[in-house]
Amino acid sequence: MSRDIDLSLLRAFVAVAETGGMTAAGRHLNLTQAAVSQQIKRLEEQFGNVLFDRAQRRLDLTPAGERLLAQAERILALNDETWGMMTAPGFEGEVRLGVPHDVVGVYLPSILRTFIRAWPKVEVSLACENTPLLRERLARGEIDLTLTTEPHTDPGGEQLLADRLVWVGAPGGTAHQRNPLPVSLGDERCAFRGAAVKALGSVGRDWRFTCAVSNMSAFRATVEADMGVAPLLSQTVPEDLQILGSESGLPPLPVYYINMHLAPTKPSAIAVELANTISKSFAARYPQAA
Repeated sequence: MSRDIDLSLLRAFVAVAETGGMTAAGRHLNLTQAAVSQQIKRLEEQFGNVLFDRAQRRLDLTPAGERLLAQAERILALNDETWGMMTAPGFEGEVRLGVPHDVVGVYLPSILRTFIRAWPKVEVSLACENTPLLRERLARGEIDLTLTTEPHTDPGGEQLLADRLVWVGAPGGTAHQRNPLPVSLGDERCAFRGAAVKALGSVGRDWRFTCAVSNMSAFRATVEADMGVAPLLSQTVPEDLQILGSESGLPPLPVYYINMHLAPTKPSAIAVELANTISKSFAARYPQAA
């Protein structure tokens, strides 16, 4: 029996572990759900171990899968580093990336992991602010590219994903029933603030601030404690918060876009490479946005 491990099987395994499902992993790898499922089956047969607990809707790792994950990530990292070193320009230096607070934790870890594996000599520094401040920093040349959350896509920007704003609250909470409605929003430059205020005004709903700072920890704490409700993109809602549908009595919110902008002057080759990595990742994960 061969003791060589097929890297494509390991890559499928890591993708399923990261996304929690065969379908989502298939989008990430540009494969069908059936193809990913077959790759996982082959890997399990090769090791003689079940790697995922299939009893739940989200696939969780078994103890054997937990043991394999760290090793698989190391093997793939070395493979990708070697491939990048041997086949592409030797990028070095720093690239400065701007990301809104509510987007960074949801989308960036897997993207940055892929980029750093390919370009280990590139240092990525993150600037987390609200969208208007990020656009200003980009215009001043303080960052090289930025993601934004906006109600439209400006010329020159690349639309990565369209997503509807939703109201969220604590599971089983009652904040949405109070009058005036307690609302957690960012500061006066929060990207979603205007849309939320306009929606509440359109139905004559009285409201008050319960949090008005652009700090995700404070923002989430007030919602988790049932002190208020908040608007978030549906794809970024944490598992410990609940989307409040029409039965809550709250007005619908508009569609927003996750966009990407490069520096208005000639961007560096490193920045362009990171932008390509981000674009490809979103297109694979959300093919309807491509």
